[in-house]
Amino acid sequence: MAQTAPSTVGQSAASAEPPEGRGLIDDARARRNVVVLALAQALYGVGTMVIFTLGGIVGHTLASDKALATLPISLMLLGTALSTAPASLLMQRIGRRAGFWLGAALGLAGALTAAYAIIERNFWLFCLGTHLAGYYQASALYYRFAAADTASREFAPRAISWVLAGGVAAAFLGPIVIARTRDLLAPAFYAGSFLTVAAIVALAILVLAFLDIPRPEAVTGREGKPARSRALAEILANRRLLAAIVAGMISYGMMSLVMTATPLAMVGCGLGVGDAADTIRWHVVAMYVPSFFTGALIARFGRARIVVVGLVLLGACALVALSGITLTQFTIALILLGVGWNFGFIGATAIVAECARPEERGKVQALNDLLVFGFVAFSSFMSGNLLEHVGWAGVNGVVLPATALALLLIMLLGRRSKTA
Repeated sequence: MAQTAPSTVGQSAASAEPPEGRGLIDDARARRNVVVLALAQALYGVGTMVIFTLGGIVGHTLASDKALATLPISLMLLGTALSTAPASLLMQRIGRRAGFWLGAALGLAGALTAAYAIIERNFWLFCLGTHLAGYYQASALYYRFAAADTASREFAPRAISWVLAGGVAAAFLGPIVIARTRDLLAPAFYAGSFLTVAAIVALAILVLAFLDIPRPEAVTGREGKPARSRALAEILANRRLLAAIVAGMISYGMMSLVMTATPLAMVGCGLGVGDAADTIRWHVVAMYVPSFFTGALIARFGRARIVVVGLVLLGACALVALSGITLTQFTIALILLGVGWNFGFIGATAIVAECARPEERGKVQALNDLLVFGFVAFSSFMSGNLLEHVGWAGVNGVVLPATALALLLIMLLGRRSKTA
């Protein structure tokens, strides 16, 4: 019941694309944009992997209170949560490319600030740098929605998944960046890594110059007048959309909860920083490699079924993590975490993307990402506290009830949608 109801509900309505959106649909243009966005995603992914891998470690070094070690990551995610809604609404007004450029500029400033903070051994300045990087992340997270802007309903899931597949580069380049640059400005260890992130962000700004998505003002209704945007309350009457938002919150939130704590937990269990970096690398591989075929799986089995599979895999991650603290168990758990995130988040994104008309995308995507990344920021902050006070088992003990709750809500909301 939980798997079938949401996948059938609302398909007829979603497939009946509103007339005002037809002028934007161009799969040839969408494919060209996918290439640009996948490259931008790759560059963003490398920088973000460096920050996520080193943020807690650098925070632990700089903070006087070790319980605040993951605060830099939490503040980065808080920046993401605070700016997702403004970023989406701004892009609705000025266009995707200009919005992405602004976000990347803030990311560049954040990376430079973080590098300087490490040199000065200033914990709070480092937190400011990672917080600014959160604004870059907020804009980059809309790459996936931008991929669907000009795509047909059939091509949209593939476009979304192929863009996210650009993150595979992060799995292989991230550890190389860390290994080659950690001692670049010794004894200010890892300052060179953040300077390298700044250079990578600058390259992403150049790549985004080739993005080709029409300005939102081009969207008109049947009589050539600006298309009417429904009230948010009317849009949220779509229970399928609500189920997708909940699924996205849990998928990304639980991934953040576990991933943020993993490097510190591994070092605390006697494993090395290199082991932690390798585990995060395989986690990132698991996050993005499935993107090469997630779109095809969605086309075959439906969006909601893939979301359900993703949530089940997140639960499996927690079970493996609770079974022991060897390097193998950490690695397997993080691989399951990555694949579960991929299925849950891409499936939820595909549902959200089809639930809004072109003139509504700004506010619907803003609400979705505000809720998703607000929960992600909260999860990241709780990660450090849980790890400090109840240990690795306590971190993973949260995942099982959270995923069970998400599955229950998907079943209930899907059943209501079917009845409606």
